[in-house]
Amino acid sequence: MLHMLPEARQRAAPIASSTRLVSVDAFRGATIALMVLVNTPGDGAHVYAPLQHADWHGWTPTDVVFPSFLWIVGLSLTLSFQRRLAAGATRADLFRGALRRAAILFAFGLFLYGFPRFELSTWRILGVLQRIAICYLAGAAIWLTTGLRGRIAWTIGLLASYWALMMLAPVPGFGAGNLGVEGNFAHHVDRMVLGNHNYAETKTWDPEGIVSTLPAIATVLFGMFAAQVLTRRRPLAQRLGWLGAIGVALLVAGLLADQWLPINKKLWTTSFALFMAGLDFVLLAGFAWVVDGLGWRKPVRPFVILGMNAIAIYMISELLLGAMDALGWKAPVYEAVFAPLASPVNASLLFAVAYTLLMFVIAWAMYKRGVFLKV
Repeated sequence: MLHMLPEARQRAAPIASSTRLVSVDAFRGATIALMVLVNTPGDGAHVYAPLQHADWHGWTPTDVVFPSFLWIVGLSLTLSFQRRLAAGATRADLFRGALRRAAILFAFGLFLYGFPRFELSTWRILGVLQRIAICYLAGAAIWLTTGLRGRIAWTIGLLASYWALMMLAPVPGFGAGNLGVEGNFAHHVDRMVLGNHNYAETKTWDPEGIVSTLPAIATVLFGMFAAQVLTRRRPLAQRLGWLGAIGVALLVAGLLADQWLPINKKLWTTSFALFMAGLDFVLLAGFAWVVDGLGWRKPVRPFVILGMNAIAIYMISELLLGAMDALGWKAPVYEAVFAPLASPVNASLLFAVAYTLLMFVIAWAMYKRGVFLKV
C-alpha cells in the first residue's frame, strides 16, 4: 500500500542515516533503472546486443538485472529482519508479514500480466513479480528457521537438486540432460503444468517458470550471505574485502559449473546462479567503496531515489508501456519524436533512455512528497 511519511508535506524523509550504507539503496536503484532501460526499446527490432538477453546459453549485461534484484531482496530481507528482531518483533510476526507481502506482490504480478485485456484463458500465472514473491517468501522462511550453516545447506541443496533434475530427469521424446529450448526438463514441466498460462512470447514455457524457481531462491540466499558480511562489526574496508573475495570465488565456481550446466538466464542454471551472485558481491563491494568509503553520494542520489520505490517504479513502467501499446500510442510517438533523430538502433535507445528518465521524474515526485509503496 502507499504510505505517507509524517510531515511529508513539509519535507521528504532523509535518504539515509549515518548507520545505513547508501550504496545498498543505490545498487537497488541502478538495477531498477537498467531493468526499465532494457524493457522499453523504442523499436524491438533495433536494439544494441548488450541490451538484449542472450538467445540461450551465455549472458549479456541485461541478464544481470533480474538476479541482481533478487540478490538485493535477500540482502534487504536480512537487514530488515535483524532490525525488527532487535526491536522486539517475534519470528512468527515476521513470517506473517512476509506471507502478506508475498501475497500482495504475487497479486500485483497477476494484475500486471493480465492488463489491459485480462483474458482468463491465457493469463500468465508466473512472471517477474510472482518470482520475487515466491523467492522472498521462501527466503524469509529459511532465514527465520535456520542459522548460517542451515542457509548454506539450503543453498547447496537447491542448486544441486536443480542440477540433478535438469541433467537426470528424463523428458519424453528427448531423454535426460537435454538443455535445448524444447527438450529441457524445466520446459517440460511448464508445458505440462501451466499450459496456455505460460509467457506469451514463448507459449509453452516460462523464463520465470516452476522448476527454475529453485535456483532463483538460492540467489536470494546469496544476498543474505552478503548482508551477514556487511553487518559484521569490522572496518568497512575489511568487510568490502570479504565481499570481493567471496564474489571472486563464486565467479570462478560459476565458470567451472558452466562446463557441465551452461550459464543460461532463461533456465536460471546452477552456473548462472553462482556466476551472477559472484558478480553482485563484486559490484556491491565496488559500489560501497566508492559511495560509502570515498563518500561519493551525490552522483548516486538519483539511483537512491529510484531504489526507495523500486517495485512501484517497475509496475508503473510496465503498466504505462502496456497502456501505450494498447492505445496504439507508442509507435506514433517513437516515429514522430525519436526516429528522425538518429539511426534506428540509436533512436530506439533514445526512446528507452527518455522513458527511464520519465520513471526517475515519477520517483523523484513520489520521494519529494514522502510517498512510498510498502508491501
